[in-house]
Amino acid sequence: MFNYPITKLRNLSFLSIFATDGPARLGCIRTPHGDVETPVFMPVGTLGSVKGVPQHLLEELGVEILLGNTYHLYLRPGHEAIREMGGLHRFMSWERSLLTDSGGFQVFSLSALRKVSEHGVEFRSHLDGGSHLFTPERAMEIQIALGADIVMSFDECTEHPASRERVRESMGMTTRWARRSKQYFDQHKHEVPWAEEREGQQSLFGIVQGGMFPDLRRESAERMLELDFPGYAIGGLSVGEPRELTREIIASTLPLLPADKPRYVMGVGYPEEIAEYAAMGVDMMDCVLPTRAARHGLLFTSEGRLNIKNARFARDQQPADPKCACLVCSRYTRAYLRHLFVSGEALAAVLNTIHNLAHYLDTMRSVRHAIKLGELRARLSLH
Repeated sequence: MFNYPITKLRNLSFLSIFATDGPARLGCIRTPHGDVETPVFMPVGTLGSVKGVPQHLLEELGVEILLGNTYHLYLRPGHEAIREMGGLHRFMSWERSLLTDSGGFQVFSLSALRKVSEHGVEFRSHLDGGSHLFTPERAMEIQIALGADIVMSFDECTEHPASRERVRESMGMTTRWARRSKQYFDQHKHEVPWAEEREGQQSLFGIVQGGMFPDLRRESAERMLELDFPGYAIGGLSVGEPRELTREIIASTLPLLPADKPRYVMGVGYPEEIAEYAAMGVDMMDCVLPTRAARHGLLFTSEGRLNIKNARFARDQQPADPKCACLVCSRYTRAYLRHLFVSGEALAAVLNTIHNLAHYLDTMRSVRHAIKLGELRARLSLH
């Protein structure tokens, strides 16, 4: 997988750096289920499944790490059931790395169905209206049972716009919840379902909050660093703010995070954005965009975005992206993809998703290659 001499490895906790290009870093995160080349884009497998794409195709696409959703898996089929079946890796037949979110963002999205207190969040299931309680300790218990390689501390995500007072209060609670998350995790991390089968342990990342206020982001980062997590995420973005503001918050927060640990920006973005964020020094990103857009007929290509349902593609014999070598572009025409979509065929979403994932993964391969050559910032015309 890696073509870099071992003598060039710089070991930083479980992150290794091979090369840099300005702030951008080419590296590797070593987890109990395998190595993950960084910068990396992580496809979202909410329910233990990337919608419409079986695991063997994800492997063929070169996916090294998937993201699973704590909230949804807790509700169905339940974390105890997954633990009994050997953890999420075994349950979904995926032997490569997994990351699970804390459930905080999903609970945030249930604004009309939740009640937040210092203890945790009471919420009603979107499935049946049943009442549930997520605390930092409960979120850790669930994620340990799921057995992902990387798990996230429990946090509160604030809406946009939100007042400074509201964001400060939320940020303080996120810090206290992070401390409780770490305390519970450190006491129980040996209980992971695959503990006796694999070398290494789960890793818990802290999440920096602070809304759209740079000084509160700084305060949050300082408090998170005191807890000494092995990796840090920037959360609370893509909640309705302008994309330029997203970029500004990432740019101002990244320098506050340790250079010797993975830096993860949650829930972003378009292909050109993830390339730019990698150039800024982000190591890990995830987003539902490539899969969600695919289900609505939007394809990402080297020539820009393509709405496959447009009538102009009805007799177009070109592949979706002539420069793409994915299994969809190698075999199917735009005319056929349009026919599937307007006919309501389930295969349309499958093929569109495979192509979009391939495009995102190819984007990150190109980014990593450019970092190796020291050309990323020049290619992106960044100064």
